Amino acid sequence: MKIIVPMAGRGSRLRPHTLTVPKPLIPIAGKPIVHRLVEDIAGVLNQQIDEIAFIIHPDFGNQVEIELLAIAEKLGSVGRIYYQTEALGTAHAILCAQDSMTGPIVVAYADTLFRADFTLDTSADSVIWVKQVEDPSAFGVVQLNDKNEIVDFVEKPKKFVSDLAIIGIYYFKSGETLRSELQYLLDNNVVKGGEYQLTDALENMKQKGMRFVPGKVDEWMDCGNKNVTVETNSRLLGFLANSEKLIADSVILENSEIIRPCFIGENVILRNTTVGPNVSLGNNCVVENSTVRNSLIQNNSKIANAELDNAMIGSHAAFNGKFTSISIGDYSVLE
Repeated sequence: MKIIVPMAGRGSRLRPHTLTVPKPLIPIAGKPIVHRLVEDIAGVLNQQIDEIAFIIHPDFGNQVEIELLAIAEKLGSVGRIYYQTEALGTAHAILCAQDSMTGPIVVAYADTLFRADFTLDTSADSVIWVKQVEDPSAFGVVQLNDKNEIVDFVEKPKKFVSDLAIIGIYYFKSGETLRSELQYLLDNNVVKGGEYQLTDALENMKQKGMRFVPGKVDEWMDCGNKNVTVETNSRLLGFLANSEKLIADSVILENSEIIRPCFIGENVILRNTTVGPNVSLGNNCVVENSTVRNSLIQNNSKIANAELDNAMIGSHAAFNGKFTSISIGDYSVLE
């Protein structure tokens, strides 16, 4: 099994945090988003992941590539890097990894996390991860028949046809078949809004009689902007509280308290501070004379005299002040 992760976009809605780091590498509860994503996929697949292909923009740089290859290695997989130099749509992005599109594959967009406990139907030509939502009109949805097979894809339906939203993760029994369908779109200039879309390839495959089924997830967590990313961090901490060691042994507490669930990284110093619940605090941070709740703070930052709630702070930042729901990126200073 192979996993293909298109992630060439910087994530403009999450600025300033994505000005220095691509969105999929922003840590959530101590691990990059893309790391948690491929871990969760591997858990659902319940089989060896032979290769993880990351599709990035060349401008991301060598350090990003090193980090991505290390993520694949930690999962016992081979990592491969591909480049998308132009934003020409989802179909074009996936096809950039065409050399990895052999055998069974999973395509997963790196801006979402999920929790699921379903058995993958490997007899189907494709399995599309979906989540039941209250307002289907804001999403692309799938429509099912009485055999639990997908018979239609509907983008942002104005009238109710289904409440099963597509979350952006897909299994294909044959990577070669998907590659051929994507190439057809490019060869014949099949575009919508100036871009080549994966949904057009899916529709063509369905019209040829291929069998699509849903994989229903229990939780779907977005990382699109600051507020939902902080919320996702809080929800994920709740899920992980009984399965991962979240507080490092090297944490130093001086007249301070940690209210769980929290992730507290290595060599963190807390002085006269209450942290939690629902806080992720990266390695080598120092927090003094503060209260921090429901917040996401990356590595090597210094916080003082703060009362933070629903805050997101990057790495190597310094904050000293009374603002509460803040969002400051790497190397920022507010004193």
